[in-house]
Amino acid sequence: MAENLASKLGIQSYCFRGFPKAEQIIEGLKACGVDKLEICGVHWKPAEQPDPRVVVEEYRKGGITLSSFGVQAIGDDEKAARPAFELAKAAGFPVISADVRGANGLAVAEKLCKEYGKKIAIHNHGRKHRLGPAWALEELFAKASMNVGLCLDTAWALDSGDDPLAVAQKFKDRLYGLHLKDFVFDRAGKHQDVVVGTGNLNLQGMADFLKSINFGGYLTLEYEGDVNNPTPALKKCCEAIRKAFA
Repeated sequence: MAENLASKLGIQSYCFRGFPKAEQIIEGLKACGVDKLEICGVHWKPAEQPDPRVVVEEYRKGGITLSSFGVQAIGDDEKAARPAFELAKAAGFPVISADVRGANGLAVAEKLCKEYGKKIAIHNHGRKHRLGPAWALEELFAKASMNVGLCLDTAWALDSGDDPLAVAQKFKDRLYGLHLKDFVFDRAGKHQDVVVGTGNLNLQGMADFLKSINFGGYLTLEYEGDVNNPTPALKKCCEAIRKAFA
């Protein structure tokens, strides 16, 4: 029997940015029936805790698996990017959500991917991000090895004027991760987070496509609303995702 992709679902720790402690995040994840976390720099700062095994074990004891880390900026400073790869090694996940920047960012990323046996997935971050539009991603991938793929953020693709499903189809061979996220826009084009599938994202279409290709990457829910109490909306998002992938 094929894997139910909803079982891969994790939540981005940025959703819980108002809660600094791991136990608070674990509580929120369990309330959503989720046991995977894509952790971000809000909740793991190498300068404060240089041993990534500590954070991995902290979540593991709470029944949570780290599914990725990011978004990690990779620029000319190799030393600054290395801790993310050390975390990937300690946690055993294969792909880091990332951005490449600077004159040598791509070269640094390629070097570290080869050294650690990991991949990175570029996070498209909307119309104001230089790697936000699909055409910019296409230009980058033409210069990169298959160690560099895509973490498709569905809401930020909408912000760039792209159809997230079309982007997923276009880059299916490099689709290493997904941020399931949904926006609505006001008349000025300002975005607002909403429960996944209630805005402009064709959630069912995306789910059907991912099932059709037996998607093997990480699947992460991201909802940035309700900073002080995100769990109720996150639970609704999880319910919608499970229904779509059933």
